[in-house]
Amino acid sequence: MTTSQPGRPDPTSVGGRPAARLLAPVLLRVGLLVALTAAICVAGVLASTRALDHLTSELLPAATANEDVLQDLTDMNAAVGAYARSGDREALDDYEQALRRLPGHAQRVREFARDDADLELLVTRQQEALDAWVTRYADPRVAAPAGPGTFDRQRYQRGQRLFDEVQEAHQATHEEFDRRQREASSDAEWRFRSTIVAVVVLALIGWFLLGRSRRRLDRELSAPLRAIEATVQRLARSESDVRAEVAGPREVRAVAVALNELIEQQSRARAVESRIQAELRALDTARDDFVSNVSHELRTPLTTISGYLELVAEEFEGDMAPRHERMLVATRRNVGRLRALIDDLLMLSKAENRGTDLEQVDLDQVVRDAATDVRIAAARRGIAVTVTAPGRPLPVLGDRAMLNRALLNVLSNAVKFSRDGAPVEVEITEATGQVRVAVRDHGIGIPAGELDRLGTRFFRATNAVRDEIAGTGLGVRIVQTIIDKHSGQVLIDSEEGVGTTVTLSLPLLGDPVPPATPAPESSTTQEPTPQEV
Repeated sequence: MTTSQPGRPDPTSVGGRPAARLLAPVLLRVGLLVALTAAICVAGVLASTRALDHLTSELLPAATANEDVLQDLTDMNAAVGAYARSGDREALDDYEQALRRLPGHAQRVREFARDDADLELLVTRQQEALDAWVTRYADPRVAAPAGPGTFDRQRYQRGQRLFDEVQEAHQATHEEFDRRQREASSDAEWRFRSTIVAVVVLALIGWFLLGRSRRRLDRELSAPLRAIEATVQRLARSESDVRAEVAGPREVRAVAVALNELIEQQSRARAVESRIQAELRALDTARDDFVSNVSHELRTPLTTISGYLELVAEEFEGDMAPRHERMLVATRRNVGRLRALIDDLLMLSKAENRGTDLEQVDLDQVVRDAATDVRIAAARRGIAVTVTAPGRPLPVLGDRAMLNRALLNVLSNAVKFSRDGAPVEVEITEATGQVRVAVRDHGIGIPAGELDRLGTRFFRATNAVRDEIAGTGLGVRIVQTIIDKHSGQVLIDSEEGVGTTVTLSLPLLGDPVPPATPAPESSTTQEPTPQEV
């Protein structure tokens, strides 16, 4: 015993008959019409072929043989007359040759007329007249003396009368053959035309029956399918109150029932989604409030702690033991780390939730400003920061403050993770409507197995943790969030122990911004030139 799965309509419970039973009569009619048309065509072709074969292979050769009989008789009569006038026996060669041909032609005519009483009677009469002319005139005249002075009028008249009887009998036979040829041609043509008419009639009947079947299929199959299609299209337009009509064959009804069930499930899913979205918005608001409140609550005690640390350092300057100085330095360092963590959390919250104020910004100048900001920290470790740029404004649509923060994070990381004395190279290029800023360092790099985790909150590479390099693990996440809001991309290519290249891509505007006043250490030439900051 089979049971339907939960949530799926049982095809046997939706009513209607299967589509196969709807299509079977149509296919049966089409099959019968095709078979009947083929049978009529084959029968018509066979009948026409048989009629033409009778005409060409039997009737026409017999009619031709009958004409040959008359020709042989005419040649014999001419030969007899020539011999009778000249007496030269060489004139009888034509007579003897025609006499030898005559039986064969006559035999062919008699064989064709053997089973036809009317034609056989005419052929027999013709043969009797021919035999009478040969035996009663031609043969005796050839055997009698010939030449001038041997003319016998009575014999000549008897021969002429017998020859006329032969021609009269042949004329009747010839007319009968002509009549039969016309009938055979008409019969073949009639059969061919009848075949064509029968095929045309069947085609008309088939067109009528198929038209009725098409209308029925359209009414019982196509119309329900079109209704389901219209329902799906309305669903695609986000109309949630539509339902498919359950009509047509059993399979189409099952599809309509399943579609209606899907619509119901989607409606319930939308309601759940709305509740989840409302809860998520509430959670986002609570998170933002929590971050703001916690940051505010942490800033005040941190400021107090930092102030007291400075007072302690000033009051006991020179009087503290080395152990106490190390404790004071460690406390200052951790207070700084907490302040940096709070600042990064606030910046990330603002970047994720704040509406970006976009304006036309010269990215070249923003990059140079960020490079200037990291100059002091880089100089302490002997790191030279160079900027290579086209030397002209590069306009982008963005939030200047947020872009500056993103570039400052990238440059700060490059300086922080570089080895002492190693350069940090910044290259600005244009390509296919994009402006790219590539920041390349020659530092510790990132392990290959950890590249896919970059951008995760609070993630820090294992080698950075091992080397005790300070950081919050939020810098890359902040950069990615800011660049995403500017419809850009962040690409990171790194090799452990070799260095890291971070490439920021932003859409380039068509209208350039007015040239900005260059920084003191920046180059204003048109050719790309490196500038150390």
